[in-house]
Amino acid sequence: MNASKLKILIGTALLLWTVVPGRSQGVKMTIEQAISDEAQRNTIAFDALGFWTGSLGADSFFPPGKVADFWGFQYLRDNDRTEMGHNTDFLTRAANNVLFILTAAQRTELAALAQRQVAAINQYAYDRFVLMKAFRRYLAGDVPKGLPVLDREAIKAFSVALYRLDGQMSLERAEVQGRIIRSLSANQRSYLDAMVGKGMLNWPNVPDQVDPRNYTHDVHVAIMTYAGDIFSWYAGSVEADVYFCPERHGTYFGSFYLKDAPAVGNPDYSISTTLTGDMGNALLVALTPAQAKLISGLVDLQRDWLYEIVDVRREISTLLRQAIAGRTLDSAMILTLADRYGQLDGELAYNYAESFVRVGKTLTAAQKATLLGYRRQMIGDLAPTGAYVYAEPIPLPDIPNTDFLFAKGSKDGSGRR
Repeated sequence: MNASKLKILIGTALLLWTVVPGRSQGVKMTIEQAISDEAQRNTIAFDALGFWTGSLGADSFFPPGKVADFWGFQYLRDNDRTEMGHNTDFLTRAANNVLFILTAAQRTELAALAQRQVAAINQYAYDRFVLMKAFRRYLAGDVPKGLPVLDREAIKAFSVALYRLDGQMSLERAEVQGRIIRSLSANQRSYLDAMVGKGMLNWPNVPDQVDPRNYTHDVHVAIMTYAGDIFSWYAGSVEADVYFCPERHGTYFGSFYLKDAPAVGNPDYSISTTLTGDMGNALLVALTPAQAKLISGLVDLQRDWLYEIVDVRREISTLLRQAIAGRTLDSAMILTLADRYGQLDGELAYNYAESFVRVGKTLTAAQKATLLGYRRQMIGDLAPTGAYVYAEPIPLPDIPNTDFLFAKGSKDGSGRR
């Protein structure tokens, strides 16, 4: 792969998942907006559209910036003063400016972190296939004999394992990134300070600082990710670190592919800021009132869990920021919080799957045709031939047996016990 194509793919992959449903240009984005009922209703409906019209391969498309994301980079994107946060060059320019002022030793430390973490980063992506496969089996009615419903507790436990891995990666990143920030010289800080509070178009447009030929693709992506995170962490705050976009949780249903896949390899592609809201609303209109209620009702069902996710992220972010001050991180507490984060996200994913499957089995042929029409309207005939590790195409991998994620169910036939 030549350097220019790799640059496009990296910029696009790290751009993915920056678009806030219904965002108005020039409006500051906050966590309150991200978890608002309207944003969540549109997002959940858009998830359902991706699930009902997509495939396992499409479900696996997942922006890499959603892993170990406690550094405020999403906030930096969504509040870029020059409104370039959705540009494929945003991460590239931020990272190159950081790498430009780092010493050789500091760069070496970032590269070593990337090389250590690539296996865990990829493990996170491959482990996600287990949940995605179970949800697809449930939709298709391909359930184990005598186990007709999803096992809520098993799904939450599996999600905990994912978030424990996320917490371990976050700890190591905080230690390395904090050490680099502490070691910045006065001149290095002055350079970054001149970028803080400005938008991408006002940052220096420096050339590429890392030769991708010296690293594997995965390591190069990680280096660029960490460099961008150093800037957002340096420039940001706990509130910026806590922030996430509405699609951040319950990410197993293919909506990322609908919105982001067309941008891969396309440097001129601009991801719509209204697509999720428009198509989420369109889906709800296409449903009967009873069907729509089961989807929109998830907003009320998840509210307390979502609020707790914000609280957990704030606790984790506050603890991780102690690394910038050189304090020893409370790894046990951070991992305990990561486990709770996993339980909460597993709760969301389980309930999404239950409602999506319940409604999906009642869709008429006319409704299915309408929804497939919406999909074609967004991405035409674009469809994966295999699957993805984040935004990188791969053959569909061998997935471990998912029978353990199913249960006997309750008297009403649901998995909600």
